[in-house]
This record gives sequence, C-alpha cells and structure tokens, in this order.
Amino acid sequence: MIAETKQTYLQIHPKDNVLVALQDQKAGSLIYFNGQEFALKDAVAAKHKFTITDMTAGTEVYMYGVLVGKTTRDLPAGSLLTTENLKHAAESFSKKTEEYVWQAPDVSKWQNRTFQGYHRADGQVGTRNYWLVLPLVFCENRNIETLKNAFLKELGYTSTDKYEVQVRELAELYRQGKDLREYTFDAAPVYTSKQRLFPNVDGVKFIVHDGGCGGTREDSDNLCAILAGYCVNPNVAGITVLSLGCQHAQVSILQEKLKERDPSFSKPLLIFEQQKAASESAMLSDAILQTFRGIAEANKLERQPAPLDKLVVGVECGGSDGFSGISANPAVGYAADLIAALGGKVVLSEFPELCGVEQELINRCVDEETVNRFVTLMRDYAARAEAVGSGFDMNPSPGNIRDGLITDAIKSAGAAKKGGTSPVTDVLGYGQYIRRSGLTLLCTPGNDVESTTAMAGSGCTIQLFTTGLGTPTGNPISPVVKVSSNTSLATRLPDIIDLDAGPVISGEKTIEQLGEEMLEYIIGLAGGEFDTKAMELGQDDFIFWKRGVSL
Repeated sequence: MIAETKQTYLQIHPKDNVLVALQDQKAGSLIYFNGQEFALKDAVAAKHKFTITDMTAGTEVYMYGVLVGKTTRDLPAGSLLTTENLKHAAESFSKKTEEYVWQAPDVSKWQNRTFQGYHRADGQVGTRNYWLVLPLVFCENRNIETLKNAFLKELGYTSTDKYEVQVRELAELYRQGKDLREYTFDAAPVYTSKQRLFPNVDGVKFIVHDGGCGGTREDSDNLCAILAGYCVNPNVAGITVLSLGCQHAQVSILQEKLKERDPSFSKPLLIFEQQKAASESAMLSDAILQTFRGIAEANKLERQPAPLDKLVVGVECGGSDGFSGISANPAVGYAADLIAALGGKVVLSEFPELCGVEQELINRCVDEETVNRFVTLMRDYAARAEAVGSGFDMNPSPGNIRDGLITDAIKSAGAAKKGGTSPVTDVLGYGQYIRRSGLTLLCTPGNDVESTTAMAGSGCTIQLFTTGLGTPTGNPISPVVKVSSNTSLATRLPDIIDLDAGPVISGEKTIEQLGEEMLEYIIGLAGGEFDTKAMELGQDDFIFWKRGVSL
C-alpha cells in the first residue's frame, strides 16, 4: 500500500485507477495525483471512490489491484463512483497461475510467549472454560430457557443490570401515579451480583435455534455437525443436550459427528430425551442435578501456560464500510500472519466476500487438492445462489453501499485482507473442524452470525471481527473482538467496540503496529485477563446455515 497524497485521498494499490476519499471532498476541489491535476466533478464523501482518468462506458475499474467493476457510462476524471455508474465485475479463476513465496513477518519477540489456557485431553487449549447447554431441536428451546433462568443468577453469572433497574423505577413511579413524561434515567446505576460459585468456570452457555426438524435432512445433519464442533471446541468443558426424541436431528447423528471430529471424545456429554422421560418436570430436575455436578467437576480445571501455536483465531467482518479494507481488515490480516508464522491456526470465512480475489487465494494454496476443493466449493455455492434468483453481486447491504462498498468485488477485495498473506493450508466445508496450522478457508455465508457460528463450530477459540458501521454480534463460546475501521465509530459506540483501527486512517499508526497490538490483545484475552464488550453484554448469537427448502 502506498502513502496517500495530502492525507485526504488514497490509492490503495499501484494498479488502481480510482482513489478513496479519506475525508469529505467538495465538488470542484483540485486533486493532485501522479503529476496530474483535475477537479472533482462531484462531492465525494469520505470512504467513497472517484476516478483518476477519463473512462468510457465499459471501462474496467481496479481497486486493491484487482478488477472490482465496469463503468456503465462515460465518466470524466474526478467522477464519484455510484451504483448508477458502476456494475459488479470480477476476474475469472481456475488453476494456479503462479507459485507463491511467502515473506513471513518476524515473530522472534513472541517465540517464547505463552497464554494461560485450559488444556484438554485431546491436546487442544481453550481460552475459556464453559459448560454448554443445547437443544437438538427447536421444540426444546423453552426448556433450555427454563434451565438458563434456573442456573445463571444462582451461580453468580448474571447481575441486576441497568435495564432491570429502569423498569423497576418506572413501575414504582406508575404505582405512585407520577407523570412519566418528566422521567429521566441515570444510565449508570449500581450493579449487584453474587460472587461466582465456580470461579474456574467462565460461564454456563445456553444455545437456542430454529432447526433440527421440519427442513431437509441436509439441514438437520449440518446442525448436528455444527453442534458437534461446539462440543469439541476446547472452550467447552462439558455439554448438556436436550432432545425431544422424534426429530430429524437424532442423538445418534450428533454422536456420529462427534466421532468424526474426535474419535476419542471424552468430555462429559449429558443427554436428556423428553419423550423417554417420566415427565418434563422429572427430565428438567434430573438435567439440573447432573449439570450441576458436571459444572462442579469442570471447576477443578485451572489455567496453565500454553504456547501461542495453540491459538485458533477466526477473522470476520460485518457492517463494513469504505475504510474497512484500508484499516481494520489489513491490520487483522497482519495479526493473522503473525499467528500463522508462530504455528497457530487462522480461519477466514464468508465465501461470497471472496468473490473477485479467488485467483489470488488459489495461487496461495499449498497444493492442488486444496486448490480443487476451494474452486469446487466456490462454484457450488455460487450456483446454489443463482438457482434461487440471487448471486454474489447482490451481497453488499444498504449500509455497505451507503458507506462506499458499491459492488461485491469492492467489498470482497477489502474483506479478504483479513486473511493476511500467508499460504492457504486447508479449505473446509461448512461444519467441518479445523485440521491444520496456518490459514484455513471455511465455506460460510457472508451473514455475520451464520459465519461466526460456523467458525466457533470449526474450533476457533477467539474471533477478530472488523466493522465500520457497528454491530453487537457475539458468540456463546468463542470470544468476539470488535475492531472499528474508524475512530468516529469507536467513539460513538464504545460499549460494543474493543479496538480502534482509525489511527491507520489518520496516519498515527501503521498497519503493522496495529497488528502487533492486536496480537498482544489476543494473548491477554486468551489468558482470561479481560473479556470483550460482546461478552460483557451477554451477546451469545447462534444461527446455523440452512441450505435446503423447508418440508
């Protein structure tokens, strides 16, 4: 990436024929670039792009050094790119076109570093120690909520928060007949919380979902695969499973998926099937007793030092903006390279947001088998989308477009930067568990929660999540770190943002500096020194990817 001219606009790659506005630009402003001088024909808001040469209709537009669109009309230099004058276009892809040589970053200062993790019998190391409670079918969601209400406060995992206090105040004022139009609320009341009964258990996590029956067998099998991945994830100490009994997602399928991921699976797995129980009440009472015993046993495990090659980090983006691919994503990518160079594992997902950079990723694949798997999964996914009247070109959301990501290829070229530059060592389908060190590509949708759900199910013990617009997304078992692409967002929404990549835009920090700071943050987070904002908010999102019709 080359430096910006006058700190107000940027050429990301020498091949690019557009510039990105780093600050709002007025129509008529003079632009000086590569010995040229031209005036902006339109006002250009920060994060948006404008042409640096005259373009005729059909001109190929490049950003990040790759094709991201074609113009639909003649555009003079200094024209704002919009959805009206630019359409999605991306390069084709097939086999490797060149050999890839990776220049790994210097990681000598982290070579002997460790984090305090939870060591599991299968050799994995967790960053948290959770007990997990999950249903095999949506029919059990109410019972899951019953268990949640029974456990969390009594074990000291929840507190009286400000919203409960606010409702209590309003109810009391209403009883007194007071005029609520004059009511104001102190946003920082005193919190009350019991001390944790089990200090070495970081939480009891409860999943609910709308699957397990009524759809295709493919969907129920995929659900079992994801749930099995959650059970195997080293952040989980033990599992309580509620099953109705007659659903597609049978206990036997879950057990089969567990054996596929870990033939020697030995964690406590408590299964309760309602249709075999004497009554619902009897089942829940038994579940509470056995789960309590399991949590007490999990509490005996303590954190121990672990090398950094035991880190498994997923990289994700959501609510992206025109700065995401310039600041937050490349910084996360550099952190990913550091982890890969240290022998750790990194997972890059969201296949619709790799559209246009496939050939670059293919060239980074370590062997032909990995290439072929990536090509097959990408083409199969694209065909499925087109079969239902959609396509990757429809991926950008209204928020993405409003903030400068006007084609899927523009969004994808910036999104792929999260994966850094290391070789692609493996490619996995949705629901498969991570197998190799280095960078793995995981086939998921671009949907934030379907993707974060999948990465936790593939073994990620931490996730770095970049955002330009802001999102509260979290995960029940895999801590999610929010990285803002701009300082304005970090300042406006400090309750959901953990790290700010805005200093890259202002020139105060380099991508490499921020990437190193992220690695230090990850080491502290992995060791339980602090929690993320999503964890503090109890943001435990779970949505698995349904790919079939409903029957």
